[in-house]
Amino acid sequence: MQTRTDTTAYTLAGLNLIQQALSIFDRNLGLVHINRPMQVMFDLPDALCVPGTSFEKVIRHLAVSGEYGPVDDMESFIRTRVDRARAFEPHYMERTRANGRTISVEGAPLPQGGWVTVYTDITAIKQQEALLRSRSETLSEEVLARSEELSATNRQLAATISALEETRRQLTEIEARTRTTAEMMPAHIARVDDTGHYTFSNNRLSDVMPGRPGAIVGLHAREALGPAYARVAPHLNGALNGEPSTFEFTDEPSGRRIRAAFTPDPLEPGVYIMSQDVTHETQARVALQQTRRREMAAQLTSGLAHDFSNLLTIMLGQQAKLSRLDLTPEAQACVTSTLQAARRGAALLNRISDITSPRQWQAEPLRLGPFLEDLHTLAKPTLPEKLRLTILDNTSAPLLADPGLLNDALLNLILNAAAACPEDGTITLTARELRDTWLEITVTDTGTGFSPEALERGLTPFFTTKGGEGSGLGLAMVYDMTKLAGGSVRLSNTDSGACVTLRLPLRPAPDLPQSGLVLLVEDSPDLRAPIRDTLTAQGFSVIEAASVDEASALIDALDVALVLSDITLEGDAPGYVLADRHPQVPLRLMTSLPVTHPDHGAARARAPVLAKPFTPEALARFLACPEDPRP
Repeated sequence: MQTRTDTTAYTLAGLNLIQQALSIFDRNLGLVHINRPMQVMFDLPDALCVPGTSFEKVIRHLAVSGEYGPVDDMESFIRTRVDRARAFEPHYMERTRANGRTISVEGAPLPQGGWVTVYTDITAIKQQEALLRSRSETLSEEVLARSEELSATNRQLAATISALEETRRQLTEIEARTRTTAEMMPAHIARVDDTGHYTFSNNRLSDVMPGRPGAIVGLHAREALGPAYARVAPHLNGALNGEPSTFEFTDEPSGRRIRAAFTPDPLEPGVYIMSQDVTHETQARVALQQTRRREMAAQLTSGLAHDFSNLLTIMLGQQAKLSRLDLTPEAQACVTSTLQAARRGAALLNRISDITSPRQWQAEPLRLGPFLEDLHTLAKPTLPEKLRLTILDNTSAPLLADPGLLNDALLNLILNAAAACPEDGTITLTARELRDTWLEITVTDTGTGFSPEALERGLTPFFTTKGGEGSGLGLAMVYDMTKLAGGSVRLSNTDSGACVTLRLPLRPAPDLPQSGLVLLVEDSPDLRAPIRDTLTAQGFSVIEAASVDEASALIDALDVALVLSDITLEGDAPGYVLADRHPQVPLRLMTSLPVTHPDHGAARARAPVLAKPFTPEALARFLACPEDPRP
């Protein structure tokens, strides 16, 4: 394969073979290259042909050697030439050297800075012109002068055309390189004129905002952006008035979060636009913010909850003692109501603890259909007999979600809807995939709907419309769950009742093989036996290992379809490092470590984890990626 060094050597060798003398200097007046004809033409020593030699040294040598004839003030002459070179401009000239030879000098700038100068010996051409003048007795002096002038003009025109052709080639190359670079950017880069029509686009709009046209040059921004135009129009108008801006908005048709930067064109009326899909970044940012809020809430409430819990314990103890005394019926009723209030306070403390206790969105492979069927089975007995619960699953493939948190949130929404519905009402839960970006779950009912105040404050902790029967933490827990996942919650009303919409990041679960060779990595022989039986009952062939090194050797030697490994194994290496050593093989992990253990978090960052102990049925579901893997 030809290297860049080889290409440079070939190029320099070619420059030495051309007839014209050539010199190239960079933008700092340092020598890049002098070809062999140049060195011979001006009798330059080797020391002055070394790359990096200053332009001043070369000019000084030529002036001292008499190239320019007698020079009265050498330093002024050299300084003038150097200053002229710093303010370089394309030029063509002809001059007679001190040795009597005539040369043409043609200089052209380079796009990366610096210039190239070509020297051509035109002595023979000048001699022919002189011979023509001496022999053309019949030609008038004016015709000869015109002929000579035309000849010089033609040579200059040829040099100009050559420079223009080179400039055109360089501009074409730069434009092609710029367009290629723009098209490779993971963003939409475009320009609109002062009428709002696109004059340039790198054809990435449909990647950033799905559903939009790919070729948009010539289209108005309103036509290309569709409903999103209303969101960007104020910023576009501001940029057309010279005000740059960077902002984010949600593209409702696609569900994508878009960051756009509008920069006014400094040369002519128009705006440069760069837009990026920052949906995943936003989801991660929302999840991180919610985690930090939970940490702050936990710090603020933990001390108060501890003291309040002690007070409730004292109250419960004293009231229990009072209840054993011979009290009047009226006093006994006061004791009973006080006990009920204290118990409700204790239950409220537990709910607050649930909201503020450390927890994360622990995504696991989940097929939503069976999961929602289990949810229906769990919720139905708690609903009035005539109340209908309808669940519609429009998802297609396994996805990554936290089944525990999602189950709690959806069950909470169903029970809230049931409290707002008449006994013969209907609750409908619908799940769908929104443009490969969101998992959207809506819960609607045929109840009275949200009040204006509830629409505004319904997600606020402790806000309730149930009076003394409600804690005001149900929707707040749903909000907390979705934010931990990087999603959002929206409350609204329909023609028939209330609607709660959850949007969770849509993360497809990796597909696992349904047969083949499974490598079981477990250092306890007593545990390997029942797990091996479960795997073989599913139709897998099984081989076993007790350490990461042993497992790696088997993966290298055999065609392994799936690895099921404990996290804690023989040796120093934990099981999850198999994901780093063999990323091409699907990995599933199991452990008895608590979720607070550092290895547990490191494992979840690489592969789904099943908590021990588990039943054979739970393991089978976990390996097939369809359902909640909890026992």
